[in-house]
Amino acid sequence: MQNQLDFDGSERQALKDYAEKAYLDYSMYVILDRALPQIGDGLKPVQRRIIYAMSELGLSAGQKHKKSARTVGDVIGKFHPHGDSACYEAMVLMAQPFSYRYPLIDGQGNWGSTDDPKSFAAMRYTESRLRGYAKSLLKELGLGTVDWVANFDGTMEEPVVLPARLPNLLLNGTTGIAVGMSTDVPPHNLNEVASALVHLIDNPKSTADSLMKHISGPDFPTGGELVSPRTEIQKIYESGNGTLRLRASYKKENDDIVINSLPYQISGSKVLEQIATQMRNKKLPLVADLRDESDHEEPIRLVITPKSRKVDVDELMSHLFSTTSLERTVRVNMNIVALDGRPKTFDLVSLLKEWIKFRKATVKNRLEHRLQIVLDRLHVLDGLLIAYLNIDEVIRIIRTEEEPKIVLVKKYSLSEMQVEAILNLRLRNLAKLEEFKITEEQGGLSEERQILELTLKSSARLKTLIKKEILEDAESLGDERRTIIVEREAAQALDETQLVASEPVTVVLSRRGWARSAKGHEVDPLSLSYKSGDEHLASAQGRSNQLAMFIDSSGRVYSCLAYTLPSARGQGEPLSGRFNPPDGAEFCGTMIGELHDRYLLASDAGYGFITKLEDLVTRNKAGKAVLRVAPTGRASVPAPVPRDSKCLIAGVSSIGRLLCFGMGQLPELAKGKGVKLINIPGPKYKSGEEKLVAACVVPNEGKLQVQTANRKMTLKWSDLQSYVGERALRGNLLPKGWRKVEGLKTDMPK
Repeated sequence: MQNQLDFDGSERQALKDYAEKAYLDYSMYVILDRALPQIGDGLKPVQRRIIYAMSELGLSAGQKHKKSARTVGDVIGKFHPHGDSACYEAMVLMAQPFSYRYPLIDGQGNWGSTDDPKSFAAMRYTESRLRGYAKSLLKELGLGTVDWVANFDGTMEEPVVLPARLPNLLLNGTTGIAVGMSTDVPPHNLNEVASALVHLIDNPKSTADSLMKHISGPDFPTGGELVSPRTEIQKIYESGNGTLRLRASYKKENDDIVINSLPYQISGSKVLEQIATQMRNKKLPLVADLRDESDHEEPIRLVITPKSRKVDVDELMSHLFSTTSLERTVRVNMNIVALDGRPKTFDLVSLLKEWIKFRKATVKNRLEHRLQIVLDRLHVLDGLLIAYLNIDEVIRIIRTEEEPKIVLVKKYSLSEMQVEAILNLRLRNLAKLEEFKITEEQGGLSEERQILELTLKSSARLKTLIKKEILEDAESLGDERRTIIVEREAAQALDETQLVASEPVTVVLSRRGWARSAKGHEVDPLSLSYKSGDEHLASAQGRSNQLAMFIDSSGRVYSCLAYTLPSARGQGEPLSGRFNPPDGAEFCGTMIGELHDRYLLASDAGYGFITKLEDLVTRNKAGKAVLRVAPTGRASVPAPVPRDSKCLIAGVSSIGRLLCFGMGQLPELAKGKGVKLINIPGPKYKSGEEKLVAACVVPNEGKLQVQTANRKMTLKWSDLQSYVGERALRGNLLPKGWRKVEGLKTDMPK
């Protein structure tokens, strides 16, 4: 749709078209002029302008530091008309040794710390100058290497890109968020990248796999460990996308664990806070003490003292890697503005090739620029030599002729450049010695011209020169790798039960479904206080780091760690608030122990089976259906099963029939209805006349306690023989006066 003009001459445009164009223009501005770096020098526009402005201010590595405000003022006043705070932040980032692998700026004052990178002082307080590494970006700036453009107000010029002698983008890395795209390039080691460049120049068909013989992986300024497998690193280098796993490094000093390096951009204080939080919440009993011993000599020194020498250090650290920032993932997205001005995602090979292409063009421009200077100087020297050979005539022409310039041009066939050089000669330069100097200079420049022309004509010579300069810079600026690359198993958080102090506890359940945990095994549940109208129902002894399990009348089992239950000092908490049992269901028993421990589960219909606690574990608040109960029936109180196989299963009905049989007659199941323990006639069960009241396991030579309303009767092992029979029989009646049984109890062996 073409734009229309109103009668007053104003332009009309559809809102859709205007908004679309405005958005696209803004997007391209953000992508190209703010967020994404250029592949040549690896800098964003504001970073490039800061470095250039500092070089113009004479803030080289050998000069005195000057106020940072002076640099920021020059940048925003001459080249970058944006906020001073954003400009200063970009400047600070290039000065922080924990943010940049090879910092470009040397700062004095408070430039932030690893704990808080943005805690730097205001620019009026800090001073700065360029570091030696910045020479690799600026050394060839005035040698015709790069193009120049006018600044924002057209009063001066600035370089489009800095003539980097090294791939700064890969060395220092970068991050940026544009419109619809972002970039995340990790830093690398200079020596490794230089070696890879030389190899790629000699072998243009190299693959990522062959380059990884030189570049083993990213190298972060804060050190640490890169624990991603080599195959994953190679995939990232082949695609330009992926994630890396970084981990802190540690060592053992006597009984302490010393963390001496952290993953990139991770704060030591944050890590300490995360560990301390776990300690406060009693989720890290393996740690006795935690302290920060960092100083100027050791910037990172976090000391962890295990509770005892028996603590497995590797397991503890694996847990901390999993639950704290001691391990983190770093995103890689090598989305960069290519030489053609378009953003593109590069793999390692194409990125290095693109930079080599940039470097070749830069070196070629430098050589051509220098060759032109040499040719111009030789041309001038030819004219000066003619003048010296005819010095008397030249002097006469200059003294007598009104237009000596024109006369000299015609008489000696000189160019305007040569004549200007002759006319600008000083009298003292007319000495005889100058003729020899000219001849000597001609010889040196002629030799240089020959070398330059040969280099420009030969791609092999050009490659050799580039390689030589890369290796020279690597020798002067390179250093050792900081990040160790080692494959590690994935960090594994310790099980919650391993993180809780193991103390003896007694889990108590009331008849109304209130639960609590009392310290120790000497607790008498009957002596505890209960709410009005409530009383003790069941209890079980175990450890605080074990799972406490509860069964409801519908046969569903629920579990939680025992230490999470409220203390027995109070009256506990209702389990209905912690779990979601079916409507009408009531909690009727509790279990606790090792996962391989066994319990007897039974329903009031007289059916039951033995099961392991590990088969009952569930994190579901709705529980796990284990025991199949009749619609109108309910589960009985579970009974622990000793490891002794010579035990007796005892079951008693509501009319006082007691049956004992060998435990071997009862199957071990994970769930189900089970088998018949004692014969309860169907009509009597349906009418409610007779039901199974309780079932328990009597250990070999143990005693069985029969509980009625107000009395307790103890049956010795010899007494129980009168009630022993085959499973599923009716059993024998208890003595008169003991037939209204409310429960069975036996002493479990310790």
